[in-house]
Order: sequence, then structure tokens, then C-alpha cells
Amino acid sequence: MAEIRNYGILRHMRSEPSAHVLRFQSGKMVASQPGSTFWFHPLSTALAEVPLDDREQPFLFTGRTLDFQDAAVQGTLTYRVADPERLAKRIDFSIDLDKGLYLHKPLGQLADLVTQFAQGFALDYLNQTPLHQALQEGLKEIRGRIETGLRSSSELEALGINLVAVRLTKISPSSEMEKALQAPTRESIQQQADQASFERRALAVEKERAIAENELQNKIELTRREETLIKQNGLNERRRATDEVETRKVETKAAANRLKVQRQAEAEGIDMLQDARNRAEKQRMDIYRDLPTGVLIGLAARELAGKLERIDHLNLAPESLSPLLTSLMTAGRRRLESEE
Repeated sequence: MAEIRNYGILRHMRSEPSAHVLRFQSGKMVASQPGSTFWFHPLSTALAEVPLDDREQPFLFTGRTLDFQDAAVQGTLTYRVADPERLAKRIDFSIDLDKGLYLHKPLGQLADLVTQFAQGFALDYLNQTPLHQALQEGLKEIRGRIETGLRSSSELEALGINLVAVRLTKISPSSEMEKALQAPTRESIQQQADQASFERRALAVEKERAIAENELQNKIELTRREETLIKQNGLNERRRATDEVETRKVETKAAANRLKVQRQAEAEGIDMLQDARNRAEKQRMDIYRDLPTGVLIGLAARELAGKLERIDHLNLAPESLSPLLTSLMTAGRRRLESEE
């Protein structure tokens, strides 16, 4: 809005570049330009400020379709003032000379006019189109009709207004009709969801069956391997037992051979000892054979005395000692002679 400052009997005005200011004195327009800055006397001056920037106007139209169903059209219009002097003649944009505010509501009036022009084109289309068709292709058709109609509208041209853009967001039926229209789609989606659920369950069952078959095959394979392992263990045990028997046979045979060799060695030792004893006995017998009878008797007595623990009675008769003493003396004499 314009900025007006009070300096006693004079006023100073400054407006933005996006606002077109019209100055009147004594009922005549003396200046018309955007972004004005000037001094004026409030008693002889009237001011009007027309915005030049793009204005957006949202709208919501409710109409009835060809099949007597309610439908709402929602969107936004964008427009701008092309001829501010022409618009100022149709709508009052006068401002307060003390505060710089509009004396009336020109912007709301302008927005209502533009909205009413657009509403007429939208309702004409709805009245000629069934609801189902309007919901399918209505956005494009209504936007095109509004844009074409407003650009070629003599009313907007007379106001000095140019259309910038038309945007439609949606066309919606009444809540009850919307639910009815959504029901088939909802049922179709539910059926698809159920079908997907059934397929998922069937796939799960198929996978479970495949898993069960796989587990069964694994059990069969494990059983077969276990059977093979048992057979192999039996063969290994049998082979181990056979090897142990063979080993024991070899050990027994070796032990028998060692015992045989040992017995043979012992027998040979006994034979050798017996031969030595026999030779010694033979030599001794040969010695004893050459000895006189008395000496033999003495040796026998000595041998007997060595084996007896005690002698209770000894009888030495003269007839038995005389030959013995004679023999001993003879033997001693022979020995002395042989030594000489």
C-alpha cells in the first residue's frame, strides 16, 4: 500500500513500483504512473492505487452434472491488471489520504468478478457432461474452457484484466457418491489383495512342501550313508579282528619259535653239562679204577662222613685197618719216589 506522511497542511505520498497511482485534482486526473512520489494538498486531491502484480484467486465451484449428480471443481486463477485506468473507472480503488488504505474493498470485488466469470465456464461443462466422464476428463476440459473463455472474454477486457494461468487441482463428487464410485475399485483392489494373499499362501505351501521333500531326501541320504558307514565299520572291525588273529598267530608262532630255540638251547646246555659230567665221572672212574682198594674205601668213608650229620657208632676192626694202612704207606712211598 501507499505510504502517506502528514506535514501539516501538506501530505507526501510514496508508492511501490508494483502499484499504479492515479491523482485527481478538482475532479480531473492530473497524474497516472506506477511508483509515484509527490506532495499534495488533501483538500484538493483524490488518490487511487491499482495493484499491478500478479494476483492469485483460489476457487471452489459446486455444480450438477448431466446425470443430476453434485460435483465440486477446485483450483486457482492467476491474473494481473493490464489497464489500471480502465479498471479504476469500473472499480473504486480510492485510498485514505491520511493512512494510505483503501476506502472500500476493491481487491475482493475484483476477485469475485474474475471467479464468477470462471465459474460460468466450469458450470456449463458440468451441466453437459455425465459425472463419470467429468471425473475422468474434466480437469483438462474445464481448465481449457476457463482459460479460453477468460482470454477471449469481453468483460475482462473491459475491466482491463489479463489472465495469466488457470490451475485445477481436482473434481470431486459428493461424499456418498464418492464412496459408491470407490466401492468397485476398492472391491477390485481387495480381490487383488486376496488373490495375492492366496498366491502367497500357495507359494508358501509349495515351499513348505519342497522343504519337507528336501528334508525327507536328506534323511534318506543320511540313512543310506549311515547304513554304508555301519557296513564299513563292520568290515573294518572284521578286518581288524582278522588282523589281530593273524598278529596273534605270528606272535604265537614267534613265541613258540623262541621257546623252541630256548628249549633247544637248554637241552644243548644240559647235554653239554651232562657230557661234561659224564667225562668228569669217566675220568674220575678211570682214576678210581687205578686206585687200590684201601684208598677207595678211605675215599668212600670220607664221602660218607661228609653226608652224615652225626655218627652214633663206629667200629674199626684191626683186620679192616691193617690192609688200608699198608696200602696208604705203599702209596705214599711211591709218591715220594716219583717226586725224587
